[in-house]
Amino acid sequence: MPTAQPAELEFRHAVEADVPELVALVESAYRGEASRAGWTTEADLLDGQRTDPDGVRAVIRTAGSVLLAVERDGELVACCQLEHRGDHAYFGMFAVRPGLLGGGLGKEVLAEAERRCREMWAAKEMRMTVVSLREELIAYYERRGYRRTGELSPFPYGDERFGVPLRDDLAFELLVKPL
Repeated sequence: MPTAQPAELEFRHAVEADVPELVALVESAYRGEASRAGWTTEADLLDGQRTDPDGVRAVIRTAGSVLLAVERDGELVACCQLEHRGDHAYFGMFAVRPGLLGGGLGKEVLAEAERRCREMWAAKEMRMTVVSLREELIAYYERRGYRRTGELSPFPYGDERFGVPLRDDLAFELLVKPL
């Protein structure tokens, strides 16, 4: 008997009514025990929150910014932020429901995000910042054509909107991919 194929993904621009569910998704992917079900957890590096309702609302409301909500069978399974920045686009707030990691969902969302940035803004390049200690995550992006630049920016120590650091050596590294 053939196994059922998962339903197709539906991509849409998030709206304010989505904020509570989006915050819960991002938190579950990065923080606390729930995040340990997936490999994208930052629970050993950071405690506290990853985002909050105000941060998500700001992405939704900002001109030149899109928070892409990804659903399967009407259920939110992933999201990502896309922001137009001149000749390039910024990719952030990427979250996949932890129990669904490893099945190609993230790869599909990333490819759609890149396609949309080319289409919407004629972006020539996608950029993102990743905590430089996240070697496994950086390797994931490298397999998808991103390259490490070695360009580091400081972690915002003392600003708990971004979490409570559990180490004193955190920094963000810029990753870049031509589109």
